Amino acid sequence: MDRQKKLLIFGGAWISALLLTWFLYARTVAPQQERQVNVVVAARDLPLGTLLRASDVRLVKLPARDAPKGVILQTRDATSKVALVPLYANEPVLLSKLSAPTSVEGFASVIEPGYRAVSVTITDASGVAGLIQPNAKVDVLFTRTGNLAEAATTTILQDIKVISTGRLLPAGQTPDPRAPRSPTVTLVLKPEDAQKLELAKSQGRISLSLRNPLDPSQIADGGPVTAEALDPTLGDRIAQAKRNARPTPAVEELKKEPPPKKEPEKPVRLVVDVYRGDKHVQELFR
Repeated sequence: MDRQKKLLIFGGAWISALLLTWFLYARTVAPQQERQVNVVVAARDLPLGTLLRASDVRLVKLPARDAPKGVILQTRDATSKVALVPLYANEPVLLSKLSAPTSVEGFASVIEPGYRAVSVTITDASGVAGLIQPNAKVDVLFTRTGNLAEAATTTILQDIKVISTGRLLPAGQTPDPRAPRSPTVTLVLKPEDAQKLELAKSQGRISLSLRNPLDPSQIADGGPVTAEALDPTLGDRIAQAKRNARPTPAVEELKKEPPPKKEPEKPVRLVVDVYRGDKHVQELFR
């Protein structure tokens, strides 16, 4: 029995020594395995203003101590954001280098090539009582004001996309509650349509009509709607009023052409040649 106890104690001592030796070796001699983390890097060179998509970024493993501060760890946190600076292939993507597309810094990136963004000021009446939201589709109506004979409304643009509503503010800035409220809607237009809209804004009143985004139909170009659509007899009454109108005597006198001016008659002169010897003299008689 004493011998078995000695063998057990001796074996336990050997095992403890082996474990202690392995532990010291692992801590001092064996190469250490550093903790790895997944970080998001650019999959290719990305210029300034690029709207990042899933194909523009990828995940790579880096030692935790080499990961930059503020680096993005998941691809979903990088996609649908805008590069504020150029990004190079395999460069870690930092959160500070990206901006949301709805911010002032990233707003321009969501405008498709060949299009322009133009804002119009609206009211509750001209803006469908606040029902217009980003990505909605609208028609633009232009109303030329004036008397009944001049007033007309025309649909100048159709199926136009709304890119934003309200006023965008720089990142970190909050709106001033004391600032006057001026609701605006920003539309995405082709350059020639942008010029047409700007001209209409300076010549009359602009209003928007909301349409179903799944409805691509275009109304026929039937010309402007005038006041005759409200009162069919208006045209006849205006024509009759013009026929009955008589110009005042003063106007009639102004319309008459002045008589031609008569040139004063020139006096008749007689010329008589008088010869006295070798002298020649002309005498004038009126």
